[in-house]
Parts: sequence; C-alpha cells; structure tokens
Amino acid sequence: MRALYWAAVVNGVLAAPLMAVMMLIVRNPRVMGRLTLSRSMAIWGWAATAVMAAASFAFFILP
Repeated sequence: MRALYWAAVVNGVLAAPLMAVMMLIVRNPRVMGRLTLSRSMAIWGWAATAVMAAASFAFFILP
C-alpha cells in the first residue's frame, strides 16, 4: 500500500511539468505542422496545467 501511495504522489508531482512540456510542443508549428493546438484549447490546457501545479504545491504545503 505504501508503494502505491508513493507511486501516485510521484505521478501527480511529475504531471504538471510534463503537461507544460506537452503544451509547448503542441503549440509549435514546426513540430506539429497543421495540427497545432488552437488558442482556445491552449488556454484550457494551460489552465489544467496550472491546476495540476497548484495541487502538487498544495500537497506539500498543506498539512
């Protein structure tokens, strides 16, 4: 049970930086070509990334 708990913690902490890298990649036309992410979807993606980062931060700060 302890290993499952810590695996979930590591997954949650690493999710925000991974999401940020993915957002940078999908907005780059040199990488994605004509399949780049639209502006509205990018806003939603960055909002989700911010929520994940805030949740990770809160996990370590709040008791």
